[in-house]
Amino acid sequence: MTETRRRSAPATRAAILEAARKRFGAQGFDRVRLRDVAADVGVDPAMVIRYFGTKEGLFAAAAEFALNLPDLTDVPAEDLGRVLMPRFFDVWENDTGFLSLLRAATTSEAAAAKMLELFTNQVAPAVAAIAPDRAAERAALLGSQILGLAISRYVLKVPPLANMGRDALEAWVTPVIRHYLSDPGSA
Repeated sequence: MTETRRRSAPATRAAILEAARKRFGAQGFDRVRLRDVAADVGVDPAMVIRYFGTKEGLFAAAAEFALNLPDLTDVPAEDLGRVLMPRFFDVWENDTGFLSLLRAATTSEAAAAKMLELFTNQVAPAVAAIAPDRAAERAALLGSQILGLAISRYVLKVPPLANMGRDALEAWVTPVIRHYLSDPGSA
């Protein structure tokens, strides 16, 4: 006789989200099926639909996270990269939601919109608080650098970047971050 586990609604929802994060992170948006996520948790696929409505809804919930960028207002310009890079590494290496979103954003309009929302709501305000001018452009340049680096290192696994230690990578990227966030803007 199979033992049935009793779960509360919040616990079931959380388990579905965790399974979805793992699947989206490993397989990307297109290859994940709701029935597979449900099977990972031991629930009927209707339960996934009940909580999240659609695959896009499940993805949106699974990809929801906070970057928790530090307050940069009192950080000297030369330290901006050294302050931000550990946070970026933490997100890239420990938050399956971010890598799921990153992979999916290349093929899914919904995922791309979610990534844009993340930058609009979390990165742009942090940059605007310290930018000497042209905050939107500076945030976009920072985003392009960080997203490009994350795709190259964690998705494509470009050997020199994937094999580079954190300290070496930080040493290469820190001056670029400082330049984007604090050097005088170009015309």
